[in-house]
Parts: sequence; C-alpha cells; structure tokens
Amino acid sequence: MKKQIAIIGGGPSAFLLAAFLDTEKFKVTIYEKNKTAGRKFLVAGKGGFNLTHSEAIDQLINRYTPHSVLKDALLEFTNSDFRNWLNKIGIPTFIGSSKRVYPDPGIKPIQVLNTILQHLKDRNITIRYEQHFTGWDPNNTPIINRQAVPSHYTVFCLGGGSWKVTGSDGHWLDTFSKKGILTKPFKASNCSYDVDWKTDFITRYDGAPLKNITITCQGKTQKGEAVITTFGLEGNAIYGLSPQIRNQLQLDTSATIHIDFKPTLTLEAIRTKIKSSHFKTTTDLLKKELKLSPVQIALLKTYVSKSDYLNHEHLAQVIKAFPIELIKAAPQDEAISTVGGVALEAVSKDFELLALPQQFCIGEMLDWDAPTGGYLLQACVSSGVYLAKHLNKHH
Repeated sequence: MKKQIAIIGGGPSAFLLAAFLDTEKFKVTIYEKNKTAGRKFLVAGKGGFNLTHSEAIDQLINRYTPHSVLKDALLEFTNSDFRNWLNKIGIPTFIGSSKRVYPDPGIKPIQVLNTILQHLKDRNITIRYEQHFTGWDPNNTPIINRQAVPSHYTVFCLGGGSWKVTGSDGHWLDTFSKKGILTKPFKASNCSYDVDWKTDFITRYDGAPLKNITITCQGKTQKGEAVITTFGLEGNAIYGLSPQIRNQLQLDTSATIHIDFKPTLTLEAIRTKIKSSHFKTTTDLLKKELKLSPVQIALLKTYVSKSDYLNHEHLAQVIKAFPIELIKAAPQDEAISTVGGVALEAVSKDFELLALPQQFCIGEMLDWDAPTGGYLLQACVSSGVYLAKHLNKHH
C-alpha cells in the first residue's frame, strides 16, 4: 500500500518536493487554494525571471539569515543541481552578467511553470485546485474545504506574507499560532525604505538610479544599485541589507545607511584626485575628475553644508560614506518577500513540526531571510528536495 502525502500549497517548494518524492512509495496530492498553481512564481518572473544565483555554494549559503537552518538543504540540492534538473526537464538556463541564472532567451515564465507542472503530471502527481486549508480537526488531521484530509504525511508550503494578489496572504499564521505552533509576525523584507527627501531634490530626481555603489548598514556592505523614488530608496543594493535595517529600525525610530559613491577608489585615492585636480569648481571636479553622476552630485549639493561641500577633506569622506536616514519599511504587501512565519525553534532539522509529528513546513513560510537575485527561489526548491529525500529514505 502506498502511503499518502498531502502537500498544502502549490508553489516552488511544493513542486520540487513532489518532483523528488518516490512515487513507488507514495501517492502524492498537492492542494492549491487558487484556480491555478504557481501564481507568485509567475509574478516574480515579471521583472526578469531569475531562477537562482550561480555563485559558489559556500558563498551562496552565507546569503541567508540565519544560514544554519538551510545549509543542509542547499548542500543536498545546490544551485548547479537545480540548473541540471531544469535542463533535464526541458528548461535550459544561462548565467547573466550579474551571475544570476535565467531561462534561455525566449523561454517565458509561463513556459517554465507549465513544463514543471507537466513533469509532475507525468509522475502521476495529482494537483487539486480551489482547496482551502482552514485548520485541524481534534485528531490533528488538516481540514481542507471543511473536510478532514487524512494522510500519512502532511507538508505545508503556504508561503510568506507578501503579494496578496497571488494568494500568498499569510492568513495561515493565525491558524498556526492558535494551534500552539510557535510563530513570528510577518515583516517586510527586500522592500523599499522611506526617506524624507527635500522637495526640490525629489521633484528633479524621482526615478534616478544610483549605479555601481555600495551601501553599508551595521557593518554589512552590499554592492549593486539603488533607485531614488518619491517614497525613498529601492533596489538590490538596499534589499540585501534588510535584516540589518530592520534591526536598526526596531532599536531606534530610524536607521542610517552609508552609500559609497566610488567603491572602486580608496579614500586616499579620492583625496589625491581632488588635490591634484586642475578643475576650478567643486562641481566640475566631481563631474569630470571623479565622474560622479548628476544625481550623486545633487545629493552632495543638497545634503552637505556649503562649507563642508567646499572643504575637500570632508567632501572626500562623504563621497565614501554618504549618510541617508531611513524612516520605515514599505508596506508588507509591497515587499518582494517577508520574514516571520513559523519560528525555526518550532521545527526539527528535517522541517518536521515538533508539535505535530509527521507534519512538515518548508519554503518561505519559515522564518528565514534572503536577498533577491534567485536566493529565495533556490532555498524554496532546496528545502523541497531535501524533505523529499528525507521522506524517501526514512519512511
């Protein structure tokens, strides 16, 4: 007799779990509350569909906060393993200039999703739609569409708390808390942060990019780019510092980040360039000698006092560490991802709920954090494969 596995939620963790479960041993059913599966997966594909990141696995593991919870899963199914698997089912990939991994040109997100769903169908995985999980009966059996759904193993893949439009609304958090499972409130991550820009500055520079910069917060530095918006600052250089910014916002009423406008030059090199420059005005010096962009020069002119702007020593220091005060994070639903969810102390190293034996949680519903750039998706698929192999071996 095959054992029944109920997977609740139809996203990337669920897909890879189902793809790697031994269908000789298990009868696998995915219960998805929407009319279609993988909706958040498709929305994530709108801004350039990166599937994972190609950096060395030890570097990749260190991108997660905390990384201990995902380390075994990421080693079990690495970024290379994911690419090989995608290629095998008919989705060849390539590494872009940012070292992010994308489907080959011409392959749209919907094709990637449909290829994966077809692969599951070929493996006799059943996906049932419009299936709403609302809690457990007195025997701890999950209730879906008002009926208890008995299975030998239940795996929850319910996602985080951002992008409500895709069905990832985090409503399950309350249900889990009431069940006595340790949870943490959702908070926005990989989101924009509110800056109180001066009106004349933001009128001119709304939408302007800050390219080839690094941003530092609480001793951690992230390189990339950021975009100035009416709300504040967004972009990969700031998303990667979400844990540090959140920490600071919790301790104080605001957080301060420092932008290095010229990360390729040392402070000493900037001092030398300024001293030996033949340009008469400070603005010319910044523009032609140091090749700062118009928006970088505008930031210096707007936010540095006139005497400091004309004081070359101070100017050199502020080019290397321009302070910006962040007031708050964007609303949770506008965030790319969230932290919070099921507390890590509530699950075993194999993602089993300590309060509910033979019931597991994987993917973004667990309280870990990762920057954008393929890391979120990689952790979701790795935790799915890791759990599949654990169940195949031990049950």
